Amino acid sequence: MGQMQQPFTVKRIMRDYGACYVFILVPVLMFLLFKLIPVVYGLVTSFQKYKVMGSSWVGLKNYGRALTDPVFWKAMEVTSLFTLGTVPVTIGIALLLSVLIHPLKKGWQTFFKASFYLPTVASGVIITMIWLWIFEPTTAGLFNMFIGLFGLENVNWLGQSRTALPSFIVMTWLSSHGSAVILYMASLGSIPRSLYESAEIDGAGPARSFRSITWPLLKPTTLYLLVIGVINSFQVFIQIYLMTMGGPNFATTTISFLIYQHAFEYYDFGLASAESFLLAIVIVAISIFQFKFLSQDVEY
Repeated sequence: MGQMQQPFTVKRIMRDYGACYVFILVPVLMFLLFKLIPVVYGLVTSFQKYKVMGSSWVGLKNYGRALTDPVFWKAMEVTSLFTLGTVPVTIGIALLLSVLIHPLKKGWQTFFKASFYLPTVASGVIITMIWLWIFEPTTAGLFNMFIGLFGLENVNWLGQSRTALPSFIVMTWLSSHGSAVILYMASLGSIPRSLYESAEIDGAGPARSFRSITWPLLKPTTLYLLVIGVINSFQVFIQIYLMTMGGPNFATTTISFLIYQHAFEYYDFGLASAESFLLAIVIVAISIFQFKFLSQDVEY
């Protein structure tokens, strides 16, 4: 008879797999301390009127305050407009750049990928300060210097309600393509060359090849960039905080900045926590919609 297998015991598990548990202990503790526990604490706080010396339970009152606050809905509107104005365009620009770079030699591909990705490793504060100079309302600002060449007057880009949000949208168009270009380049490199050769034999031109081969095989990457782009745009904060502080007249008050104001300027942590979870619900709902309805024709 074969040797009887020993039953699993705590002692045997620790002897065989103890080292594995030691290696995963640190990331698990980091997740608990800096992710799970703060989220649970924030959820509890959203049902309370927060006080340092003792909070009181108010139930859904904070959620009711948020949902009936016109500033909250204004912030949601601004955030939605920012998302609609930036995500599709930035993905399109990244795709165009990648398609233009891909036929080049490897050396030039590396140069352009590094050039586009380099700004993403720089501090967001530094990048924002550069854009503050570009939007400077005097003739020292780069945009005003440019339009001055055509005899136009200076524009206070960030100081007017009608130009503040469009300025942020243009800034995003011109400054956030590095990661998307890298991903698209990797996806383009994984498409078999034989598919294009077969299409060329069948008489397909570059446009038809892109429509029938390149685009369908890039849809998984595009869906990923779309989901991540929406999540990031709904959480935009640094640029708003450093450039306009949500003004003028709430024209650039995003939901993330409003949460910051309620938490760290007005110290209404209960309301801020409720708004945070409402934002989380919106992001999750949009993500589910994207995966459910936009991934139906995605080819993996």
